[in-house]
Amino acid sequence: MHPTVRLATAATPRVHKPLIHFVGKRVWPTTPRPVAPEPQHPHPAAPADYKEHFSDFVAKFKSSGSSLQNTSPSSAPAKSGAKESVKVFDDFWQVPARLRSPELSEAEMEAITVRIVTLKD
Repeated sequence: MHPTVRLATAATPRVHKPLIHFVGKRVWPTTPRPVAPEPQHPHPAAPADYKEHFSDFVAKFKSSGSSLQNTSPSSAPAKSGAKESVKVFDDFWQVPARLRSPELSEAEMEAITVRIVTLKD
């Protein structure tokens, strides 16, 4: 560094101002805020033809019953003969043997290991 620059900076001390400003501790709300649903509208970058016929699309979508509110699992029709309660397993060792991966013998593991090594070379 040149001595003139060093002397100029020493003569007028400059306080470093960080670019990040912290606004304080975060406070999370105890209850979620209710969010009002936004009105449906076409994307701003959509072609003019799509923008003109967007209301027709929304009407067809609502009348077809394909809305996201109707696709919940509780509203799906149950198959006849299906069990009412579904068994959920917390750990992998609780799963029945028919659903587990098959046990590999030492010869099979060796064959897999040799195959991986030969692929790397």
